[in-house]
Amino acid sequence: MLKKVFGYDPRETNTRTEIMAGVTTFLTMAYILAVNPNILGETGMDKGALFTTTVVMSALATIFMGVYAKLPLALAPGMGLNAFFAYTVCMVMGYSWQFALTAVFLEGLVFILLTVTNLREKIVYVLPNTLKNSISAGIGLYIAFIGLKSAGIIVNNDATLVALGSLTSGSALLGVIGIVITSVLLVKNIKGALLFGILVTTIIGIPLGVTKFDGVFSIPPSIEPIFCKFEWSHIFTKDMLVIVFTFLFVDLFDCIGTVIGVTTRAGMVKDGKIPRLKEVFMVDSVATTAGAVMGTSTVAVYVESAAGVNEGGRSGLTAFVTGCCFLVALFFAPLFLAIPAAATAPVLVLVGLMMMSSVLKVNFNDYSEAIPAFVCMIFMPLSYSISDGIVLGHLSYILINMLSGNFKKVKIGMYILGAFFLMKFIL
Repeated sequence: MLKKVFGYDPRETNTRTEIMAGVTTFLTMAYILAVNPNILGETGMDKGALFTTTVVMSALATIFMGVYAKLPLALAPGMGLNAFFAYTVCMVMGYSWQFALTAVFLEGLVFILLTVTNLREKIVYVLPNTLKNSISAGIGLYIAFIGLKSAGIIVNNDATLVALGSLTSGSALLGVIGIVITSVLLVKNIKGALLFGILVTTIIGIPLGVTKFDGVFSIPPSIEPIFCKFEWSHIFTKDMLVIVFTFLFVDLFDCIGTVIGVTTRAGMVKDGKIPRLKEVFMVDSVATTAGAVMGTSTVAVYVESAAGVNEGGRSGLTAFVTGCCFLVALFFAPLFLAIPAAATAPVLVLVGLMMMSSVLKVNFNDYSEAIPAFVCMIFMPLSYSISDGIVLGHLSYILINMLSGNFKKVKIGMYILGAFFLMKFIL
């Protein structure tokens, strides 16, 4: 039954491992329960309704991923896309949040069309193998940077852009302690090291004043204030076209990058092929469309899924457990939200390390391969965007090989994709 429903293979994993992997994935991305309502709430949307919608869509989309695509990938309203929704579309451009939800809904419909016609799969296989390997490593750097930043180990600096935070107190100190504890558990090969690292770090955070409990149980608010609230009066405008394209572009290549990175780390990519890729894209497309109806920004595959993969998650059972954790959180939000960012940051940092292993497959003796790979990897953390790293890596691959006379290495599909990438900068 587990094999039929979740693609579970007892030769590769076991139920205990899958359950622990699912819980680990949930704990590393549980921050979205607090962050998404706060960001979208700045547009005037009801924060209580946003909390419920965030939980419900994360749960349903992730469970759908586990059952339909049968892969250990979790989904939730995407970070970055929710910021574009709130700060650019609503605050800078001056449109209502209802208008922004309409753009997300249209994006989801376009994605469904692209998935049905297999265009999204074709885009994945147009990317050269060098970039696919560098994407996984780049995501490793990206999520490690996210972890260090969320714990306060790396902080903003007006003179140098970033700097080292104060490591002797507060969140940063707890983050360092967590990295050391989780590292030791990994070195000792303790099963469930990442999950135990989160729990132990959370407990240590109590006397440090970082972990704070504000109750255990809560009743979820109604989603009525934001449910199915669309605005169709501006759908045939240039602004709507640009906004839909931006949502579409960022979600498309964030999803592609995350799926490539996580499945590569899990050892699921065989002969350059990712299993059930079309099903993954369909889940992502349907979840985005349904999320707009429920009242939230684009729902996307989360890079934190790599945390569960590194705990040994290999089937849809991992995603199913993660989704069930979200449903439980619907009623125990204060308990889960008490886990500080400093407790999950060590997992992101160490998972980032693990994902760097794919860089060994890049031929650094061939500069026509090494330079685009490096561009892809370094720009993901520096631009704080998976999609921008893929775009710049792909364009540099085309330009360097074309100007060097290596025309045979650049396929026609790469030129077409490169032209599409240029549209992003033009728009």
